[in-house]
Amino acid sequence: MLLALPILLPLATAIVLQLLPYRPRLLRLGAFAGAVAILAAAIALFVRVESRGIQVLQVASWPAPFGITLVADLFSALLVVMAGVIAVAITASSFAGVDPRREALGYHTLIHVLLMGVAGAFLTGDLFNLFVWFEVMLIASFVLMSLYRTPAQLRAAFIYVGLNLLASAFLLTAIGLLYGQAGTLNLADLARAWPERRTPALDASLSMLFLTAFGIKAGLFPLFFWLPASYHAPPAAIGALFAGLLTKVGVYAMIRVFTLLFPDAGAAVYIVLLVLSATTMMVGMAGAIGQDDFRRVLSFNLVGHIGFTTVGLALGTPRALAGSILYVLHHMLVITSLFLVSGLILRQRRTTDLRALGGLYSSQPAVAALAAVPLFSLAGIPPLSGFVAKVAVVAALVDSGSYAVAAVALAASLLTVVSMAKLWEEAFWKPAPAGPPPARPGAAGVAPIALLVTLTLALTAAAGPIHDVSRRAAEQLLDGKGYVRAVLGEETGRAAR
Repeated sequence: MLLALPILLPLATAIVLQLLPYRPRLLRLGAFAGAVAILAAAIALFVRVESRGIQVLQVASWPAPFGITLVADLFSALLVVMAGVIAVAITASSFAGVDPRREALGYHTLIHVLLMGVAGAFLTGDLFNLFVWFEVMLIASFVLMSLYRTPAQLRAAFIYVGLNLLASAFLLTAIGLLYGQAGTLNLADLARAWPERRTPALDASLSMLFLTAFGIKAGLFPLFFWLPASYHAPPAAIGALFAGLLTKVGVYAMIRVFTLLFPDAGAAVYIVLLVLSATTMMVGMAGAIGQDDFRRVLSFNLVGHIGFTTVGLALGTPRALAGSILYVLHHMLVITSLFLVSGLILRQRRTTDLRALGGLYSSQPAVAALAAVPLFSLAGIPPLSGFVAKVAVVAALVDSGSYAVAAVALAASLLTVVSMAKLWEEAFWKPAPAGPPPARPGAAGVAPIALLVTLTLALTAAAGPIHDVSRRAAEQLLDGKGYVRAVLGEETGRAAR
């Protein structure tokens, strides 16, 4: 039952919120309480996985591969915990104020529907159900993006949904071809059966279809342009939710499917993924340098840093994949907190245009100090978590002999420093523009950012133990026999690969 709670709790919360009368404080309290419950269930699940190994739930006691299977290993359990953390921060931010028109149209309900889809994608053990959870996320995110529509939001929403529907079409095509050849969509059963039924041509076609589908959803080059064109348009809390979770679901799905179905690290698709990861780093960061809006700079940074989360899979070594997992955890915290910072700035100054900002360091030193941590962490300034994660990734690249990609990663890191320095200089350090000083933000607006900053510092302080967990998660992913054995049983696990 514990395995199903991260899915059932947001579903139950969404239903309750939809039935409650329109009383803003009551809706905010209900949404926040639901998020806290999700986080508590996620932590309990991680503790169980850490102490007892991979956890499996066969829904309605139907044995795999015939029924619906939920599976939690270290990687998925870690990401469910991070989803719970982000849920708490986003729902807490609503106490600082939500547009009442959006709130009346189901803002809080839709957030929990989105969280249900995210948890379902992280925990499903079936490829078709992964597609279903992607669609749940897509529907909820599309409505959240266009809720109480403005022209800018509608344009962004249609770009967003159009490209994601294209990704869904690629994914559904790959799933159909795979089922036609293997006769199953249970991931563990596929890992057991696919080596006997694959053909080189079909293997290459399917791996590229999956790479395209998951690459679009993750924001990988060259089909990333929907992300900076859309993530800056919705309210900052929604942008923070999308930036922290949705692209990471695409990364998670790519890692899960490729480690189980295409374990040959020397395959051509991994060379393609390595090139795309390096290109994503450079193109994203080059785009960030040329932006003059706080949130557009963050959106391009989000794209550029996706390359750090996929390069470990491309290399296919435990050390490299552990570095990418650590980077995912770091990036989920800092990019969410920075989008929330942009919302705080927008409330204070009515704009996020860098040319119209300035002086926040002198007028609001506490907010500036909080913002400095994720800014400098994303830039990779030692000893913050971004520095630790980047060192882990670059060291793995050097260790594997990928010196050119390591050089690209270092160059992208330097561009990140430049873009974060630009944000700090333009928004916080330069003299304030003429006009009355902004009012000080309330505690409700600062508290979610403070929570994420505290966790970023905790990740920095506990980098050694967390990297150890990431390494063990990577080893579990690269050795699929344990996953197969946990889902299908001892004998089939021994027969797998």
